[in-house]
Amino acid sequence: MRFAVDTGGTFTDLIVEDDDGALRMYKAETTPDDPIRGVLDSVQIAADDRGIDRRALLAKGDLFIHGTTHAINAVITGNTAKTAFLVTKGHGDMLVFREGGRIEPFNFTVPYPDPYVPRWLTYEIPERVLYDGRVMTALDEGAVIEAIGKMKAEGVKAVAVCLLWSIVNPAHELRIGALLEQHMPGVPYTLAHVLNPTIREYRRASAATIDASLKPLMGAYMRTLASRLKEAGFAGRTLVVTSQAGVIDAEHGAEAPIHLLNSGPSMAPVAGRFFARVDEAAENAIVADTGGTTYDVSLVRKGRIPWTRETWLGTPFRSPVTGFPSVDVKSIGAGGGSIASVDRGGMLHVGPKSAGAVPGPVAYGRGGTEPTVTDASLVLGHLDADFFLGGTMKLDVEGARRAIRDRVATPLGLGIEQAADAILKVATENMVQAIMSITVNQGIDPAEAILIGGGGAAGLNSVWIARRLGCKQLVVPEVGAALSAAGALMSDLTAHHTAHFFTTSERFDRTGVNKTLAELEARCRAFITGPGQGSKQSRIEFSVEARYPNQVWEIEVPLRQPRFESDAALGAVLEDFHKAHEDIFAVSDPGSSIEAVSWSARVSCTLRASEDAKLAPSSPKGHTADRRRAFFAETGFVEATVKRFEMMKVDETIAGPALVESAFTTVVLPPGATAIRRASGSLSVDVGS
Repeated sequence: MRFAVDTGGTFTDLIVEDDDGALRMYKAETTPDDPIRGVLDSVQIAADDRGIDRRALLAKGDLFIHGTTHAINAVITGNTAKTAFLVTKGHGDMLVFREGGRIEPFNFTVPYPDPYVPRWLTYEIPERVLYDGRVMTALDEGAVIEAIGKMKAEGVKAVAVCLLWSIVNPAHELRIGALLEQHMPGVPYTLAHVLNPTIREYRRASAATIDASLKPLMGAYMRTLASRLKEAGFAGRTLVVTSQAGVIDAEHGAEAPIHLLNSGPSMAPVAGRFFARVDEAAENAIVADTGGTTYDVSLVRKGRIPWTRETWLGTPFRSPVTGFPSVDVKSIGAGGGSIASVDRGGMLHVGPKSAGAVPGPVAYGRGGTEPTVTDASLVLGHLDADFFLGGTMKLDVEGARRAIRDRVATPLGLGIEQAADAILKVATENMVQAIMSITVNQGIDPAEAILIGGGGAAGLNSVWIARRLGCKQLVVPEVGAALSAAGALMSDLTAHHTAHFFTTSERFDRTGVNKTLAELEARCRAFITGPGQGSKQSRIEFSVEARYPNQVWEIEVPLRQPRFESDAALGAVLEDFHKAHEDIFAVSDPGSSIEAVSWSARVSCTLRASEDAKLAPSSPKGHTADRRRAFFAETGFVEATVKRFEMMKVDETIAGPALVESAFTTVVLPPGATAIRRASGSLSVDVGS
């Protein structure tokens, strides 16, 4: 038995996989003051559903996969450890200057952002290694020890080290690490060349400082998670989701917590790719995960999940960059809990502020006073007040109506239903613009992709989103309400290794490149026989980061073969590079040479025998009417057909206006939309117009 949990801003999603591969889905409210309590609450709901003790249920498990926003929340809120930064003398402003970019270069009203580590906690160490690895200035160990004394006096809890050209010769960084262990035992530190051996100093430094600052917090969180699961009866292996669409052991996550920054959102495209292929045989898909707090959008292009190195922890250029490749996910403050308000100019806004889990939407009856998207859907009759979360939570319709009337309808001079519809329209437009930024802005026509609707709130407006984008087909998986948790179950145990080795296509150093690739492969093989031992299968994928001469940035190109045994292998890389450059920038220069900067190997160990993600058959719980009065802008109030998601048969169709409900989600089918139930359990919707 396996458990996969995704902790969101409003709900904690759990999927339990039985030994026969059958899946069951559960939701509990997220507990921001103690996220692990919300995790255990979701397991308790699963145990109650099965009529057994929680300890007995956990004792059956051999794998527990956890996706969490704990790391990113700590960075955003500034709740990280007091961190010091050691750099080469003369380069103390590395974090201050960043890469020199400004999102608005001529807007001088915006103050220049503070560095991630304050300048007064940055210590310059006399030393210098040249680009070829030769030592120009020996490491001044006395200066290191003096800096350690100052760090102790300042109460530093973590240390990051980033020296020039340590990726070529790491001797000085390694020695500083040894001195830190000797003079500051127990204080975690990060060496930049170990964590992120990239050629760019700022990105290496930024990664090191973020990682070090998270180590005390995430180390404690991972240890607490493991211990509390053990106390609750779980004796299996605990894994955490990474930003790279994979999973790693919890203890390894604590050692390099920067990999957990986008833990939850990275899983949705994994599940989305599966359902796009299974339900519609599509290789291009827009994957949207709508939670209570955020709307996470990602893209599957030609069957591949795009990655990005431009992972900013906030506004680009004004916030730190992780310096690591991660799944390209765009998140905006839009979801079921997004708050609607009218400004002084009479403009309606929805989000980014969210009611979250506490106090939640007004309809929850827990002290919320500001109307949300959930309240609007309830007022429109799209949600059943008596069947929310399968009837375990009764919603306050009158409270939602009052909030919308007072905060939105009256200021705008609209009726309550028209105001609620306007809230949905604005939320929809916000979501459409988020999708545009990762499709149209990258030269991709969204009309050529299908839309995957995931998250508990996805069904409320996904048909309208698809219509705005021109998508003809929408797929809402049966496990879509916990799409990220489903993706976690499908994901592989992964590790990503990088090595710097510069060469050009004109003077290609085949021996040096093959040696670098062999070293990377050896590290991957060690992972397979170590953490990956017992996996169903494993694979290693190699890639190169290359550029045209005089270019500033590289692009990643997969290698067809693990070694360069002939000139044909080099020719294949050149061909693939020119094609990739054409795809990304709409221009290429086939006659030009290329410069290879670094080489990477990604190892993946498959933990499940199948990607299948179908919920186990279950008897419907709670009574719902066959029809319900619902409001649509096109028709006003109508008697809409109501169907239970789990009771629809394979190939059964339903035409809008209709509502397809389960305990975890409601799919709204406005007039003109038609849905069919697929064999996977998904609802495939022809959105109409």
